[in-house]
Amino acid sequence: MLIAGPASNVGKTSVTAALAWQCRARGGKVRVFKTGPDFLDPMILERASGHPVYHLDLWMVGEDACRNLLYEATQEADLVLIEGVMGLYDGKPSSADLAEKFGLTVLLVIDAQAMAQTFGAVAHGLATYRPSLNCAGVIANRVASPGHADLLAPSLPAEIPFLGYLARDEAAALPDRHLGLVQARELAGLDQRLERLAKALTLHCEVESFESANIGPSSRKTTTTLLKGHVVAVAKDDAFSFIYPANLDFLRAAGAEVIFFSPLENEPVPTHADAVWLPGGYPELHLERLSSNQQTLTSLRDHHRDDRPILGECGGMLYLLDSLTSVDGNSAKLAGLLSGDAQMQSRLAAIGMQSAEFPEGELRGHAFHYAKAECAEAPYAHGMQSQSTRDGEPVYRKGRLTASFIHFYFPSNPQAAAGLFRPQQAP
Repeated sequence: MLIAGPASNVGKTSVTAALAWQCRARGGKVRVFKTGPDFLDPMILERASGHPVYHLDLWMVGEDACRNLLYEATQEADLVLIEGVMGLYDGKPSSADLAEKFGLTVLLVIDAQAMAQTFGAVAHGLATYRPSLNCAGVIANRVASPGHADLLAPSLPAEIPFLGYLARDEAAALPDRHLGLVQARELAGLDQRLERLAKALTLHCEVESFESANIGPSSRKTTTTLLKGHVVAVAKDDAFSFIYPANLDFLRAAGAEVIFFSPLENEPVPTHADAVWLPGGYPELHLERLSSNQQTLTSLRDHHRDDRPILGECGGMLYLLDSLTSVDGNSAKLAGLLSGDAQMQSRLAAIGMQSAEFPEGELRGHAFHYAKAECAEAPYAHGMQSQSTRDGEPVYRKGRLTASFIHFYFPSNPQAAAGLFRPQQAP
């Protein structure tokens, strides 16, 4: 079942997490996916489901890979949930395209605060805009009272079931900040919040049965050993945490040994690492620590001096610059491996699917950031936006260092992804 709504921030993650927690509480096995590129919602959904949350996107992940992921989940789980992205019909491809492609039932979530009978009109539009979609019904979120719910339910057309509501409840709310929800491991009392959501769902909602999709495996499933014998060190902590589980799977399936280190804890890059991956995250929230942790910075500079590969994505790229300045004006010196500086902004600087061309082919991913970077290095290439002819994010290469605001999805092109981590670039 795909959980979708008219826009972002309507409660899709809360409802999806509540359904997953509820299923586990009843002794069931649940697997959860996230539509489109997102790192923060999946952290919450992983806690709720007890399993890593993989991504489904017809452009970035690909239809065959999406089919295989869904098929494998249905072989072991009693319930498979997919949280949509933005509004149901937003984007190309959209959550609706995914639902239509795989015959997924759609559960609508609508933020009903400050709304009465118009609730029915919004639900009617979502459910009927594309007649091919199978709508299981609608849940109202942020409802003020039972009396408010009594106004909402009769507004729905007879063919759209009212499945219940979740009341406004700050004790169960999932707080956010720039880029999205607060990271799961930073959120105090998350399990209690999820328990509260699941209990509210049980009390006020009736989502018991729906038609299941019949999804078979794709005939195309590739494996590779392009990184056999390589050791890839991955930065992983509260500052560097935007990691697709499928990317780690790819590295291991390609034959690499994956090890982790924490720049926040001043851990050095392991000396036996052949390559380093600095994923995105929130370096701007930890500037003082990152700047003062010289052991990590020195080891990173040594790694680069030895002409060993480094990949810096978004926050990882910011860490490689000379300096980064926060929104409130605090500036810190960082690795200095890319000549340039960056400034955090209060407004979104870029969002959207992008790809980049490397010697081994096109590698797909997305960009989503609030930073503005001024880099003295000439770009190696520019990203290509999936829905625009304008240039996307610059991609920088300096020796064996590759850096960009783009978060790459490695399985989209195994050869190109492996090329980022091999000691020698392809000719």
